[in-house]
Amino acid sequence: MGVKGLLSFVTNACPGVCTVVNLKEMAEDHRSSYPGSPPVIVVDAMSCLRKWYTPESWVCGGQWREYISNLDRFINTFAAAGIKLVFCFDGLVEQKKRDEWVKRRLKNNKEIARIFQFIKTNKQQPGRQMFFIPSGLATFTRFALKSLGQEIICSSREGDYEVASYGLHNNCMGILAEDTDYLIFDTSPYFSINKLSLDRLETVMFSRQNLCSRLGLHITDLPLFACLLGTDTVPESAVKGFQNQCVFSFCAKNHGSDKKINTILAVANHISTIPRSYNSLMTLGEMLPLRLDRSILVKGIESYVLPGQQSPWLPCDFSNSPAASVKQDSDPFLDQEIFQMAKEQHARGESHSVYNVLSSGEVECSNTLEDEYDTELPGQAHIYRLARQHIYSVLLESGKDAYGTYPVVKEWFVYAGNSLQQPDLVQPKELPGGTPSLRILWLSRGPEADKLRHCTFLACFQLQDAAEELQALDASVAVVCTLLIYLALQVDSLSVEDLNAFVAHVLCLEGKSAAQLASLQLAQVDSRAVQLGSLFIRGLSLLIKCNTACGFPFRAEDLMPWHIFDGKLLQEKYQQAHRGWPSHKLLEGNESWFSKFNNLMSLICKVCSAKGRKIQSRRRDDSFMPGNRIRSFSERRERGGASHFQNPDRIHSHLYRHPNQGCPWRGSQPPAYSSGFQIPGPGYRSSRRPLRGQRFQFASRWPR
Repeated sequence: MGVKGLLSFVTNACPGVCTVVNLKEMAEDHRSSYPGSPPVIVVDAMSCLRKWYTPESWVCGGQWREYISNLDRFINTFAAAGIKLVFCFDGLVEQKKRDEWVKRRLKNNKEIARIFQFIKTNKQQPGRQMFFIPSGLATFTRFALKSLGQEIICSSREGDYEVASYGLHNNCMGILAEDTDYLIFDTSPYFSINKLSLDRLETVMFSRQNLCSRLGLHITDLPLFACLLGTDTVPESAVKGFQNQCVFSFCAKNHGSDKKINTILAVANHISTIPRSYNSLMTLGEMLPLRLDRSILVKGIESYVLPGQQSPWLPCDFSNSPAASVKQDSDPFLDQEIFQMAKEQHARGESHSVYNVLSSGEVECSNTLEDEYDTELPGQAHIYRLARQHIYSVLLESGKDAYGTYPVVKEWFVYAGNSLQQPDLVQPKELPGGTPSLRILWLSRGPEADKLRHCTFLACFQLQDAAEELQALDASVAVVCTLLIYLALQVDSLSVEDLNAFVAHVLCLEGKSAAQLASLQLAQVDSRAVQLGSLFIRGLSLLIKCNTACGFPFRAEDLMPWHIFDGKLLQEKYQQAHRGWPSHKLLEGNESWFSKFNNLMSLICKVCSAKGRKIQSRRRDDSFMPGNRIRSFSERRERGGASHFQNPDRIHSHLYRHPNQGCPWRGSQPPAYSSGFQIPGPGYRSSRRPLRGQRFQFASRWPR
């Protein structure tokens, strides 16, 4: 991201380019210089995510209440200084930067593989030096900031261009980011997020004027200078030969030992010796490799020229007006009123990738914390594909051809084995019972329209048959059940214990503060639970997309992870469930949650059973460190009873063990966790032992 090698150069070899400033003092100066114009800092949110995510636990799926608490503190600190923040997010990946996007995703895959190897070896989270942002962080940060009353801009082209343009045309006090591209744009001052001391509101400001003085360049030369060093648009490999020629000539007259510094100074020196004209640019293009598109330098320079600005290096007829700078793309079949609504929702950060499907038929999803060597858990891209296909059918219903065929959607999704050399072409799938139009879903009002939106939402997950039961639940609980049922139907290895952990964790999250969750300590970390956490979060992202496509049957707040998910708490409940903890221990002794827990588990299993999915019990306590196991009958009794577990299949755990526990099951397979049993409560004791190979029969009523 940014210009290759430039940050190191300005930090180490350019005195005066980097200056420590106090933002509160600068805000006061701004108010004096521009009366009636409040100081505004536009924030490149994508480059700030790593700085914002400070919770100690990051590998388990995200500590969302801690995170939103940190964001609130960040905002309030600037507000106390009288500074307004405007947050900008990337809305898409432009085609000219796709190669660089792919390169980073493949590099991230290697980093994730090392993270899982560390977890499986050490049963602990790696140190911060291996930090990888939780899956879905960018998506949910948008909604978190909106819930905190902040102004959001979601770009319709590359995000850094939108940030620079907003800063220039709104007289902003500055740009807060971590990307040397902002040293190249001729826009507001650029402040470093990484160097920000929030308590003192001090950071480093980078000076373009001082950089130009050091390099002997004009400010309009900086875009060409950046391209010849290598950017996301112009690969460094493409200009390596040119750089070497410049260095050879430059070093004959100058003596320096640092190769990178010499390269930067040599390239700047070469630019300063040639006329500022389009013809000079074409001459430079002839020095690039023959295989390279000669227009690449033009495209690279254009990416830095903001609306209303001109460049001496571009053709005289070049125009970069606001109207010309944003590509308007909608297929003729689309309802233009609906398309405009989607565009406005996108710009305000109220939707997730819906506009991308409507405007270009292309979407992407970055890396997810998932273990490519865990063959029992497929990647999230595969698990959620069916639901995505249904969502695409809702969005593209009006785009079917005369034969009823939908246009395909190009997906750039990261998963194990995908080289990302080309997109996956995904065919939308019509909903069971037919797909309503977007106009009906988005514009109709009244009880029947509300019902249609809910039913369409559930149909995207093939749960329309359970609409009555799910709509009877609180909204956020219905969201969780929808997601867990879909996962249970798609993932054969999802077990009773996994579902117990998910449901117990959601219930126990109720009422817990960010501070309480932060104080939770894990003795160890399980790699499978890490992937389940990421899988759940990616599911919530998909639910947001579906909610937008279906005309918002749910409030956005009902789908937010800080209400229904905490990675560390899920990790704890997962380990407890797989060690056979009884339900009253899983639920932390809170009796008010018992009936909720039983009813939700009953509903999940009932719906799955109706669809032919019998959820099995499969404890994985052998995956935990021996020192942390409950080793004896007496220890189990002290932890809550030896024979009354949170599901019926654990009643005689000393007779029925999973093969991985060292003893085969008695019978051909583990007992099924079906919808017609009773979960035994505290104090339950079985009156008889089973015969060999015989399964238990359980009462059909839940305990009151």
